[in-house]
Amino acid sequence: MPGTIANLWPSVHEAFQGVDCILHAGDLHVAGVIEQLEQIAPTYVAEGNGDIDVEHPRLAETWIGDFGGHTIGMVHRFPTPRRATPEKLAKKANQFFEGDHPSIIVYGHTHLAELHEVESCLYINPGSATLPNNQSTRLGTIGRLDISAEEVRVVLSQLTDSGLDTVHSWTVRK
Repeated sequence: MPGTIANLWPSVHEAFQGVDCILHAGDLHVAGVIEQLEQIAPTYVAEGNGDIDVEHPRLAETWIGDFGGHTIGMVHRFPTPRRATPEKLAKKANQFFEGDHPSIIVYGHTHLAELHEVESCLYINPGSATLPNNQSTRLGTIGRLDISAEEVRVVLSQLTDSGLDTVHSWTVRK
């Protein structure tokens, strides 16, 4: 969240009501974003290159966790799957996440909402709620990940003054 705005857009709060947790792929710029998101749900944040001098116990270079039987890894800087070979993606994943390769990787950095499946791994960049495409402060994009025993559903949405518009959705069934 760039310093030009003090609070997250109201549509962010509405979009995340009822979620189990929030994953933020970095570039907070200010630690106050974490407190705002923590009012909605537990929040985990990957440290971004825009987080110079930002300190918070929920901020880490990488995060990995099990959600509904899926291992999710989160990191800020990661190769864009549309420009990288499967081998390069696997090599980077191994650098960031020890042990088994996560089945879902959430990343940021470009602030461009993207969703790719490469060799049974979902790569999700939710974009940026406040600085989409790294251009200017305005309503941007968020992602929602719904996991059940039967499927994983990812929805990337554009924030609007009246709520959300779906940009892209993807469902993977077991």
